[in-house]
Amino acid sequence: MWGTEELFFQNKEFGGPYWQSPVPKSYAEFSPNRFVQNWDTPILIINNEKDYRIPYSQGLEAFSAARMKNIPARFICFPDEGHWVLKPQNSVLWQREFYDWLDRFLK
Repeated sequence: MWGTEELFFQNKEFGGPYWQSPVPKSYAEFSPNRFVQNWDTPILIINNEKDYRIPYSQGLEAFSAARMKNIPARFICFPDEGHWVLKPQNSVLWQREFYDWLDRFLK
């Protein structure tokens, strides 16, 4: 999360940076990488390359972890979108992929 221009939430909600000593308790309790061993649910990850709040590399890491655990996973990246998918054609694709995923796994 520290690879973003928005640092307020990390400082406020997590109690400061992960490199301070002692490491804020919230990092040990809530960091997703500490719970990958418990993953068993199919995961659809949609990241955008111009999203400076959620670097798309974090989505790739989650996708790779899921695939290594043989969990059905799909990774979609819009290279020309930021935090929100705003371009009409990308929005159509987003909707199609999202609802296809729900249709596939919620029946």
